[in-house]
Amino acid sequence: MESTLKRTWAEIDLDALAYNYEVLCRRMGPASRLMGVVKADAYGHGAVEVSRTLEELGAAYLAVSSVDEARELRGAGIRLPILQLGMTPVEQTDQLLAHQVTQAVWSEDAALAFSRAAEELGGRLTVHIKLDTGMSRLGFPCDEGRFEASREAVRRACALPGLAAEGIFTHFAVSDEDGEDSRGYTLLQYRRFDGMVRALEAEGVRFTLRHCANSGAAVGYPQLGRDLFRPGIVSYGIGHQAGLLGLRPVMALKTVIGTVRELPADTSVSYGRTYLTRQPTRAGVLPIGYADGLHRTLSNRWRVWTPCGTAPILGRICMDMCMVDLTGLPQVREGDEVEVYGPHNSVNEAAGLAGTIAYELTCAVSKRVPRVYRRNGREIARELLLRT
Repeated sequence: MESTLKRTWAEIDLDALAYNYEVLCRRMGPASRLMGVVKADAYGHGAVEVSRTLEELGAAYLAVSSVDEARELRGAGIRLPILQLGMTPVEQTDQLLAHQVTQAVWSEDAALAFSRAAEELGGRLTVHIKLDTGMSRLGFPCDEGRFEASREAVRRACALPGLAAEGIFTHFAVSDEDGEDSRGYTLLQYRRFDGMVRALEAEGVRFTLRHCANSGAAVGYPQLGRDLFRPGIVSYGIGHQAGLLGLRPVMALKTVIGTVRELPADTSVSYGRTYLTRQPTRAGVLPIGYADGLHRTLSNRWRVWTPCGTAPILGRICMDMCMVDLTGLPQVREGDEVEVYGPHNSVNEAAGLAGTIAYELTCAVSKRVPRVYRRNGREIARELLLRT
């Protein structure tokens, strides 16, 4: 490993990604194909290499959250269909057409705007109709009071020139949560989705691709898979449900013991003097901090994993460094690799201590942290997002 990688890096296990893909596809059955959610740089894992692997594995579609993300994939030679899940300014319709990006349409006004823009450009924009079945974010509302009005609006939208309505989808709000209330709400959302699809089909409005199953549904409601399913965080083997299926974490955030300090008893450590040594302490200084994505809220709470045992963080995490207690680990030396989180040190637990979700911690791994991609036990690619 080159010196630039010996500071802090994220190892991305593409074999784990492939394993998770196979487990999820078996769970959902052959009638439902996987749409790989690679927005936010594949939740911090690196969208290009993750997408390339999913394409090789046989995924049917990819999903992103901006045209720029789609352009990055096309520029890397990714040829799978790509769905832009969120809002795109109508002024970027030329980019959607040029890069063959499918656009989510969330209202009749949006459909009209994209229709006019596509016609002016002499193109035909592939769209997926977004239904709001209870998330209250984007989509044609499907609650009982607005169902009929939305059915008419969707029917009109699908008939607009310049648009090719390939798909229809919704998003579950609490499919990843336990309890009868959450289960009831998820099934209500599905009934609304299925009811709208059936009502439209009865009028001759048919869709090639129907999808609603996110990570939570893939784990807890595999019967809700339709033509596609969209597992996000569980594809990467993290989140509180990943363990239920035995999925493997794809990312391991690693750093090294930069140097070792011998600190007397009653010595304060780091900013704010929030930690005071109780005894002579052997402290390791690690070249990782909150600018790398290690949340400051984990100060005095998290630990790193070493083959000899875990080492708790001492004091506040700094921008570029943090300190750990090596007093009980005399075998750990300067230059040794340690795992901040990964297969030995669950990011799910770290997220719980930080009062957030695992998504935020992996997405927070910053662009100055190189990604090292491994397959069959060897490095196949590396990526540093900083301009050089």
